[in-house]
Formats: sequence, structure tokens, C-alpha cells
Amino acid sequence: MFQFFKKLRAKTKKNQAVEEKIGKWNEPFESCKFSSSLDENIAAIKKLFCDVDIVRYRMINEEAKDSLRYFLVFFDGMVNGEIINDNIVTPLMAMRVSATDSPIDKLIDSVVQVGESTKIDTFKQVIQSVTYGDTVLFAEGCNHAAAFNTKQFTLRSVSEPDNEKVLSGPREGFTESLMQNLSQIVRRVRTHELKARMLSLGKRTNTAVCVCYLDSLADKSILAELFRRLDNIDIDGVLDENYITELIRDHPYTPFRATGYTERPDVVIGKLLEGRIAIFVDGTPVVLTIPYLFIENFQSNEDYYFNFYYTSFARLLRIIAFLLTIAVPGLYIAVVAFHHEMAPLQLLLRITLERQGVPLPAAAEAVIMLGVFDILRETGVRMPSNIGQALSIVGALVIGQAAVEASLVAAPMIIVVAATGITSLLVPKLNAPIIYWRIILLVLSSAFGFFGLSVGLALLLIHINNLSSFGVEQISLKGSFKFQDSKDIFIRASWQTMRNRPERLSRNKVRQTGGNANG
Repeated sequence: MFQFFKKLRAKTKKNQAVEEKIGKWNEPFESCKFSSSLDENIAAIKKLFCDVDIVRYRMINEEAKDSLRYFLVFFDGMVNGEIINDNIVTPLMAMRVSATDSPIDKLIDSVVQVGESTKIDTFKQVIQSVTYGDTVLFAEGCNHAAAFNTKQFTLRSVSEPDNEKVLSGPREGFTESLMQNLSQIVRRVRTHELKARMLSLGKRTNTAVCVCYLDSLADKSILAELFRRLDNIDIDGVLDENYITELIRDHPYTPFRATGYTERPDVVIGKLLEGRIAIFVDGTPVVLTIPYLFIENFQSNEDYYFNFYYTSFARLLRIIAFLLTIAVPGLYIAVVAFHHEMAPLQLLLRITLERQGVPLPAAAEAVIMLGVFDILRETGVRMPSNIGQALSIVGALVIGQAAVEASLVAAPMIIVVAATGITSLLVPKLNAPIIYWRIILLVLSSAFGFFGLSVGLALLLIHINNLSSFGVEQISLKGSFKFQDSKDIFIRASWQTMRNRPERLSRNKVRQTGGNANG
């Protein structure tokens, strides 16, 4: 009994000495390097993960006299238990490694049977490893540790993105796993020119981010500017791609996008083949692409999987729909309130007849009905899919019919709002700009008539013409027409005629080899 208490007292004093030593470290704790004492490293790890009940520790050969002691640390629920038991614990218990054999190197090279391993020497590296599913192994008498890949997350399976469904073409979509998303790109772009550079963003989340590009096609000045902006991001956490989008864009207060986004691997590959750069963010299925051209707002995934005659017609419809959805309410107000001579006589008489008994002016009608439409649309989006669709349709029909029968709103206004809403659905990438510019044009038309509408459209054109994405103009007005510069803008030309890559995006302008998309 006396010997037991003596050993316990000695062990307590040793632990106190270790704690005192740890407490005297002046630099940030997680940036400190390992000690050659296993007991000090164990005490530091337990202090580092204090009150973290899902972290697991495992001592191996704790009482052995002819072999080294080992210490494992990993997070429960993020690792593959079979790999740890069969490929790490079992070999360590069976193999005898002496202290003179450079333990960690010996363990990595010939003992532990795990495909991926990394040698680390700071506690910050321990945090980054174990919080991402790795298992860290410490050995007695060694001031380094080994991080073994034992990841096993519960992930969503690959499926077609709900927001980018297509009738023809690949059905695969990205998931929330960074490595799984990268594998879908590597599997289809089988070349050494595909580069993938990893970095972490967020001071507390340390979110993994990967920048992908084709080395012979990407513009190195754009690539350098991208890394400069990413390095300047100072934020606690990056939980989604939109965090990065808002922090690296050229014009922070414009409603128009400066970066592309997609959940489809085929779209990303098409962008890479044009010389663009893709940004993958761990934890989100959305991938960013830069630079971004304004015409991409009107391009669809299926434009390159159908005949070019049909897709050219569909693209022209989207461009016209954008102009209609922002201008129709303002144009209607300008004609009804100011410029009666612009409407045919029979149409003007019919509108006047329908507006008799309506208590509100046309401008107020338009604002109220557009607001109601946006409320119904947002409600349909936030509600469960089946309920949301029924609510949107029934709500629009019931409210619109009731408002007309009660003479609160004129029937032509219902038609205008319906046309505005339907055309906005053709360009989902421009939802935010459409809402704001529609209101601006409506206000200007209500105040100044057709003159105000013209001024608003001119301001919109000037604003769009001044947009840029990483120094690349989103709209290029050269003053001369060249077919190769317009082959994939207003229309989608045939593959035989699309000989060159977009001039503004790629430093290699030679003939493409059949993989272009979204040019």
C-alpha cells in the first residue's frame, strides 16, 4: 500500500510539473511545437481538447518495458474504426520499435498500414487533422507525430441538382464533400495540366478551399489576383460559397453577380476548358467560376446538349424576357398615366373601361401587385415543395380574381404582373437585379413617364457596361463585329464554327478540342 501511494504521489508531481511547463508557454498554445516527452504531449493534447467529449484517446503499450509507448487521438463519428483497429492499433501492439530507430519515420514507413500519412510537429496541425477525420499518433521520445487518413463521414450521395435539372445531358451533381467534388472533375479531365491548390479560410472554421484551373489555359494574372483577394479575407468562418463571393467581387454593391456558380461538374469542366478558374468550398455543393461574363446570365446547361438552332432561339427568348420583366410595368404606367397616344385607340378604351371604379392610381396598383407577387413567390420557395407550389398557384388565382371582382385592381394590371412574373422565371440568375431595377424603372416611369423609363434603361446599360470580374469586362463593346467574338453570345453557333476560345478569358487562343461550354 505504501508503494502504491508513493507512485501515485510521484505521478501527481510529474503531472503538475508538466502543467506548469505548459502554462508558461508565451506563444499561442495551438502554434507550439511538440515536446520529446510523451507525457507532456498527452497533457497538452488533453488541455487543448478540454470539455470536448467526442474526442477519443488511446494508449498503447502503456506498461511495456521493452517497447515504446504510443498515444492515439481522434474524433468519434469522423473516423473508420476498422482502419484504426486493424491498420494502426494491431501493428503497433505486434511490432517492437526501439527509441533509436527514429520512431515516427519507422512507424510511417514499415509499421502502420494506412495509405495516406503526414508527419506533423505543431498542435495547430493536430487540430486541423483530427477535426477532419484523421488519427494522430504520438510516440515516446519523439518531438514529431504522424497523422493518418482514417476519414469516414456521413455524406449525401451524388444526385442531380434540383436547381439545375436538364432534359438531356449528365445527371451528376456536386455534394458537400470537397474531395468527392474534386474527384468528379479529375475523372473527366484526365490531364496533368489540371491543377488543384488547397488553402483554408476562416480564422475559426479553417474551411478547406480548392482553386482549380488548367495550367496552359488560365490567365496567370487573374490567378494571382484571385489568390491575393483570398489571402485578404479576414472572417471567423466560411460556411458557404457566398461568403467568398461577396468578399472577392470587383463591385461590392452591385446587384449583378461577379462570379459564376453551378452545382454541375460538366459546367465546371466547360469553364475550365475556356481558361477560367474554379473555386471549390468544403461543405457546399456550389462551385464558383471566374471571370464571369454578363452573357452567362442567359446561358443554360442544356444549350450545349441540344441542336444549336433550338438553343439559339431559346437564348434570344431569355434576353428578351429580361428586358420585358424589368420594363413592362414601367412601360404600362407610362402609357396609362402620361402617353395615351402611344397605345391603339381600341386598347386604350378597353384599359380605361376596366379602370373605372378602381380607387388607386395605376402606379400604386403596380407597386402593390408586384409586392404581393413577390410575397407569394417567396412563400412558395420557403414552404415544402408540394405545399409551396399549390400555395403559389392558388394564392395568385384567388387573390387576383378577388381583387378584380372587388374593383380594387384593374384586370390589365393583373395581366401585366403575370407577364412580368412569368418572364422573370426564364432568367433565375438575375432574380436580385430584376427586383431592384424593376422598382427603379417603375418609380421613374411613374414620375416622368416615358422619359423616366428611357433614363432608367440608359442608366442600367451604363451600369452593366461598367461591370467587371477580376479585371475582365463583363461586356466588351469593340465597335467592330467579328463572328468568333459573338459565336456564343446572343446565339450558340455550331461546333464546327466555334474554333477559338473566348479571347478575354484564356491566354491560349488556339483552336479548341471539343470541350467548350458557356463561352
